[in-house]
Amino acid sequence: MELQVPVLYPTQPRAVRLMNTIWADRTGVHDSLESVAHLEAWAEEAGLGRHPDLNEHDLGRARALRDALRRLAADLTADGRPAAVSDALSTETALAVLNEFVSHCAPTLRHGAQGGYEREWLADGTGPQRELNLVALEGSEVLAQHTPHELRACGGPGCVLYFVRDHPRREWCSAGCGNRARVARHYRRNASSSEGPATSRSAAH
Repeated sequence: MELQVPVLYPTQPRAVRLMNTIWADRTGVHDSLESVAHLEAWAEEAGLGRHPDLNEHDLGRARALRDALRRLAADLTADGRPAAVSDALSTETALAVLNEFVSHCAPTLRHGAQGGYEREWLADGTGPQRELNLVALEGSEVLAQHTPHELRACGGPGCVLYFVRDHPRREWCSAGCGNRARVARHYRRNASSSEGPATSRSAAH
């Protein structure tokens, strides 16, 4: 039976898709890169190609890049969600990890298909190593906000995802998280308003 792993919001940049291999539902926080088989399935679903020769070293590199991207994303977005990122990884260590991947990429100038010239990035390595280096490069562009829209941490209750928003007022990774956030706000407002008069009455007595 073929292993299936979720690729959350496939229209997001590949670096964000890698960040979102840590995700949560009502049962807790989950990791889509728990094994080499998970990485192989996720890479194919996420558009990194089919790599049946992946090994534990590749898995370790993918997880290290994922964790570094999430640490830097948390720092950039002032993400205070306790389940989103481990405090064991410092920002400086995460920067070093990301930059090591990016150091294997170099720009080159080519003739454009419609005339003129186009810049293209080349990456060292073969197969999954090259793909992860390019994902790291894309991640550095997202973190430097060299994209049309900025990176955000989802504000939905219990969510641990990141997303590049396509609208300046977007606060959540999905409509579902938005609905849960609005329900939670409504509940807090009602709870606060109901407690206020009661507190006043008890103080009067």
